Amino acid sequence: EVQLVESGGGLVQAGGSLRLSCATSGFTFDDYAIGWFRQAPGKEREGVSCKSVRDGNTYYADSVKGRFTISRDNAKNTVYLQMNSLKPEDTAVYYCAADCLRGLYYSGGYYWNTGFLELWGQGTLVTVSA
Repeated sequence: EVQLVESGGGLVQAGGSLRLSCATSGFTFDDYAIGWFRQAPGKEREGVSCKSVRDGNTYYADSVKGRFTISRDNAKNTVYLQMNSLKPEDTAVYYCAADCLRGLYYSGGYYWNTGFLELWGQGTLVTVSA
């Protein structure tokens, strides 16, 4: 059974940090780029970051560039999202998804058509207070 399980969300003050984890199982981890997405209340799900397996390239939405860092631990089949300098507008449910290069496109910045992605975790809530 394919599983992606997020953890690490919580309540943090603006300017603080959190590290999210996405533990995966049920598929060959090295075959898939894993990425992070988020959905704020009343908004559509949007891409945050994706890390390619083949060349190690990383992709970030402009809104998080320079503040968030994605990384992979292939020995643990886990992907992380280190989030620094958090802002209230980062408040959202954060999801990880496999095969995140699908739907990735560039239009003055990196965006994702999330409809192309099929393997998702259940999400973890991040709340940033002002």
